[in-house]
Amino acid sequence: MSTRPEVTLAQRKRQLVANELSEAALQLLALKGFDAVTIDEIAATAGVSKRTFFRYFASKEDVVVQFLAGMGTDMRAALASRPAKERPSVALRHTVWVSMAACADHSDRALRVVQLILRTPALRARFLEHQDQWRDGLAAELAQRLGLDPGTDLYPQLAAGMALTAFDAVLRRWSGSDAAEDPAELTDRAFATIAPALDALG
Repeated sequence: MSTRPEVTLAQRKRQLVANELSEAALQLLALKGFDAVTIDEIAATAGVSKRTFFRYFASKEDVVVQFLAGMGTDMRAALASRPAKERPSVALRHTVWVSMAACADHSDRALRVVQLILRTPALRARFLEHQDQWRDGLAAELAQRLGLDPGTDLYPQLAAGMALTAFDAVLRRWSGSDAAEDPAELTDRAFATIAPALDALG
C-alpha cells in the first residue's frame, strides 16, 4: 500500500504550521518591533507550543526570513533552464526576475517581510547569509554553463555577485517605494547598467 498520500498530507500540514508561525511573527513584529517580541509570544499567537516552534525554526530571525529563503534554489534552477548560448547578462536578468516576480505576486506579504528585513539589523544579517549561499550556487551554475573552473576563474563569483547586488538594489528600491515602482522596470534598469561588465567578462 502506498504511503504517498500520508507523506503529502504531512508536508502540507508542516507548511501550514510554518506559515501560521510566520504570519504570527509578522503581526507581532509590526505591532511591537523585532526586539520586543519573544518566541513564546509568536508560538502562543500561532496556537502552538514553544517546542513546536523549534521543530520548524531555529530562531526568531528564521521565522521571518523563511519567506524569502527558498529564492536561492529557485534562482539557480532558473539559470540552469536558460538557453546555453544566451548572453550572461540576459540569463542572469531572467534568473533575478524569478525572485522579484515572486515578491510582486505576493505583494502585500512580501512587502511587509522585505521592509522588516531591511529595517532590522539582525534580520538583514540573516538575509545576507542566505545571499552568500545563493551566490555560491549561482557561481557554480555559471561555471558549469560556461565551462569554467570555479576554483581558479574569478568570473563565476564576480558575475553571481553582480547579479545579486542588482537584486538587492531592486528589492530596496521596490520596498522603499511601498511597491509603487514597477519591479520589472527596475530589474531591466539594473541589468542595463551591469550588462556590459557581465558580457565582457563572460
